[in-house]
Amino acid sequence: MVARMVTDKMSHSLGTSIIIDNKAGASGSIAALDVARAAPDGYTLMQCFVATHSTNPAVLKIKYDPIADFTPVGMMARTSNVLVVGDKNKAKTLPEFLALARSKPGAMSYSSAGSGSATHLIMEYLENQAKVGLVHVPYKGAAPAIQDLLGGQVDAMFPSLTTALPYIKAGKLRALAVASPKRDPLLPDVPTVAEMGFAGFSAIQWWGLCAPAKTPEPVVAKLNKALNEALQQPDITKRLSDIAAEPTPITPQQFDDFLKSEVAKWTKLVKDVNLQIEQ
Repeated sequence: MVARMVTDKMSHSLGTSIIIDNKAGASGSIAALDVARAAPDGYTLMQCFVATHSTNPAVLKIKYDPIADFTPVGMMARTSNVLVVGDKNKAKTLPEFLALARSKPGAMSYSSAGSGSATHLIMEYLENQAKVGLVHVPYKGAAPAIQDLLGGQVDAMFPSLTTALPYIKAGKLRALAVASPKRDPLLPDVPTVAEMGFAGFSAIQWWGLCAPAKTPEPVVAKLNKALNEALQQPDITKRLSDIAAEPTPITPQQFDDFLKSEVAKWTKLVKDVNLQIEQ
């Protein structure tokens, strides 16, 4: 949805159609490899996101380098990840949730969109920081993972706010904390994990635009300008807000710095917890 609404606006300012070619598989790695091998002429781009440039490099044996094989163009949007529990869960706050987990070592479970996914690694991040142990139950995608949370088969999940917000608003899920550096305006009363005693804790869901490595700087600048202009259009801001996403116009250099910090953060976490993912 993010790619379609943003690139539609970009196509008007660039004066050419932007065709989206959906290439599924390996958490975006297949699409990323295709783009990494494409000609660096500005005509083949990729909607890079958390998996392709944050978590995949840390947990999968990918055939591309998320930094060296791409030229960052800019960020499209971002949203918070939010720790949620079912409406019948006893925990009303993050401290209460952690206390429950400590009182029942190995008994509380959480769902994820799959082993090595952002929803998995963020919870591993919290477990590592809070020194608690939870049982990981991986699913094939966020939809079945959240359905079993709603049904009470698992105790918690750390989905994106885009996924969780409708259920939070309906009272079917309870938000305990957001993983973003600051409180989310859509959940102003929900504290950040960092506020709850875990300084520096930060994890967001994001979508960006990348080109193959060695794409000429003038081409990147033109694409970045079209992207940022699209993100500042009132209708795009509104449509992104409707799916709990925040438009994030930044420079290619700022996006490059962000990508490098993301790869470093998740790679360090996987090493720290000695996480093993079956390929």
